Order: sequence, then C-alpha cells, then structure tokens
Amino acid sequence: MGSGQVTDWQGKHVTVAGLGVSGVPAAKALHGLGAKVTVVNDGDDARAREQAAELEALGVTVRLGDGDTLPDGTELIVTAPGWRPDKPLFAAADAAGVPVWGDVELAWRLRKPGAADWLAVTGTNGKTTTVQMLASILEAAGLRTAAVGNIGVSLLDAVLGDEEYDVLAVELSSYQLHWAPSLRAHSAAVLNLAPDHLDWHGSMEAYAKDKGRIYEGNRVACVYNTADKATEDLVREADVEEGCRAIGFTLGTPGPSQLGVVEGLLVDRAFVENRQKNAQELAEVADVRPAAPHNIANALAAAALARAYGVPASAVREGLRNFTPDAHRIAHVADVDGVAWVDDSKATNTHAAQASLAAYDSVVWIAGGLAKGATFDELVAGAAKRLRGAVLIGRDRALIREALARHAPEVPVVDLERTDTGAMLQAVQEARRLARPGDTVLLAPACASMDMFANYNKRGDAFAQAVRELGA
Repeated sequence: MGSGQVTDWQGKHVTVAGLGVSGVPAAKALHGLGAKVTVVNDGDDARAREQAAELEALGVTVRLGDGDTLPDGTELIVTAPGWRPDKPLFAAADAAGVPVWGDVELAWRLRKPGAADWLAVTGTNGKTTTVQMLASILEAAGLRTAAVGNIGVSLLDAVLGDEEYDVLAVELSSYQLHWAPSLRAHSAAVLNLAPDHLDWHGSMEAYAKDKGRIYEGNRVACVYNTADKATEDLVREADVEEGCRAIGFTLGTPGPSQLGVVEGLLVDRAFVENRQKNAQELAEVADVRPAAPHNIANALAAAALARAYGVPASAVREGLRNFTPDAHRIAHVADVDGVAWVDDSKATNTHAAQASLAAYDSVVWIAGGLAKGATFDELVAGAAKRLRGAVLIGRDRALIREALARHAPEVPVVDLERTDTGAMLQAVQEARRLARPGDTVLLAPACASMDMFANYNKRGDAFAQAVRELGA
C-alpha cells in the first residue's frame, strides 16, 4: 500500500471510514475490485441504516455507531474527507502502521493507464465557480472534460466510469488535500487563503500547509494570486517537477508570467512568445458574469490553468461567455425603485463577504447567522465607507453589531431579534427603508445559515422571494 498504483485488490482488507457522499461510492468501488470492505460510521440514524442495508446486500460489512475502533486485519483506511485527523481511529491506524487515504487519493491511485490529466483548484473562496469556468473553457476548446471533486461528478465515478475524458477540472477542499499525499496535478491553483475550518485543521499554518499540497509535483504551472502573498509562499515551498512555472494572476496590469487586466481586457503575459514584450488578449471583462472583482480573479485563474493546458485564447473567451454562475453567488435579483437587490447567500465567511462588499459603492448590508468562530472587525473596518446601513439577522448578529459600533458608528443598524424564517421578509422591508436610489441591498451574511435555514440556498431563496414581493 505504498506510493505506487495498487493493481491487485483481491482479498485486501480495507476499512472505509464514514458512509455519506464519498464513503458509499468508495465502498462499492473497492468491493467491485475484490477487496474485503468494512465500513465504520459514527452515526446510527435512519439514513445510515438505509445506506448500510444497500452495502450489506452487496456483501460489504458495515459497523454503525462506532467509528473509533480499528477493525482487525485492516491493511488500509479510506476516509471521508470531513473526518478530523485527531480521531482515535487514525491514531490506532498510525500505531498499527496502516496508511490512511481520502477518496481523492483513492481516485488518483485507481486511474487507468493514459488517464485524463487533472487541473486542480483550491482556495478559501471561489473554488466552485473557478472550476466551472475552467470546465466551460476546456469544453469550448473541444476537449472532453467535466467539473469534478467537491462538485458535479464524483472523482471516483469520473476515474472508474466508461466515459473517457481528456482532462478533468478538479475542485479540492483542504480536507480532501490533507488525505491525498500522492496526488500530482498537471497544473494547480490556490485562489486565496483566509482563516476557515481552523477547528478541523487545528491552526492557520496546518490549514495553509494542506492547501499547499495541491502544488506538489505539478508539471506545468503553479497558479497563484499576486494579491495574496500566502498563495505565492506556498508555490515557493512546493516541490514541483523541473520546468514547472509560477504563474500569477492580478486585477492590475500583469507582469511577465502573469495574467491580468488592461483597459477592460483580460490579457495573458505568461503563455505567449516573448512575454517581456507581448501580451495576448483573452476576453473582455464584460465576458465575465458577474463582473465583480473577485469573480474576474476567478476567471483569470481558470484562464491560467486552461492556457497551461494549451487552450487557445478564443476558447477562453467563448468558455467565459457560455458560463452561467450557480444561484446565490452575487446574483442580481431585481431592481426596485432605483435600488439593486443582490443575493450572495453563498458568502458564508468573512473573506467571501469582503469580496462581495468590495463590488459595490453604496450598500445596505444584510448580514448575520452562525459565525463559526469568526471575528468581524477587519471586514467592517474595510467596508465602513461603503455602508449606507446594515440589517442584522441570526444567532451571532451581536458580533457584527459590536464590530459596526467600533468601526462604523455612524452607520444606521437594524438588529432583528426574530430567528424564524419570516425574519428575512422583515430584513428586506427594513433594508428598503434604509436604501436610496443608486444603492445596492446586498445579502452577504459572512456567516453560515443553519441557525435559521436548512442551507445557504434556502436563505437566498427566502431573500429573493421577499424582494419579489416588494417589487409586486
């Protein structure tokens, strides 16, 4: 079970840690290859029992309600990405010399000879959009591709299925990278780094180190964000193949070996002849939807990875034009009485909210929810001059209210105590009262949604519905 491909799984004792979206496909795949599979799972609820029954019908052993004990004879653990590294199961594996792989590592090891290259993307924010943009550009170039990993098609399905791909656009979380030691992408990008999931990783250093694993062994390009020095530091620290290049992206004028923006155009000074003097036009800023600064950065990162793969400039433009962003990502809902209403419910942390607020000059900000241990001083201080007013909802709204009192004391704040889902309609009505023609009312909560809503989609839907009722 070392670093090479495992070709003979017959009779190997493999423990799959966790059912869920990655565990079930992993267990099925390994069982299909002839391994003796045991699944262990912490939970023992109705959903887990249903999944267990499905696997047991195939001949897989499932142990519910005990995810901490290492089954006898285990030669390999394949874990769900969300399982924390400090779980007793992994300590037991370590003591017994049993390797631990994630689902991404398993998919990487199960690739067929001559399999598709991987273009990989990670970062605190913007991963999904960038990977979808990249897949759209690769498709426009006539390549057989898919957006996989944390989104879309599961990596295991992409690797083991009958569909043949030329290249895969792969979204990877810090959790997945932590458990993928032998992954070696064609090229990879770290979009940005901000404190997130620190409860899981234990420290910012550990979180950054796991993100940086995406650059290990890159062959052609390590793409980094010139505005985020931490991403460039990770490139410097990475052990890459000879000839692999560091490629920066910037919202300003690009230097040699960078992609950037000049007079409303996305341009490439990295993958051109004589990059000291020449630049290649790739697309117009207007081809990026929405053309908010952080989304232009996403487009440049996607373009850099596509260009590293040899895609022509015309495909970058066509791919960006064809791309439609997912719902609740800085989505324009309506204009009512000269005020724009924008749903960025996906801004579930301060870094995402900061990017969202920076896209508008005068904002009535709807924020709040579950803070997940975040602090808001830096966010509020940076956005203070843009704020017309703020409407706060959700369990941890007091943290944002206190930051506003410290850094934007003149900004009017409405603090809504209601925590039922009807609070969103009231928030929209209060925001309308504060807004002036030319303003943007922006739902960018900087918090998770689960205190009041099932997920950020439901929160965004409630906002859009309330705005439509205003317009009517």
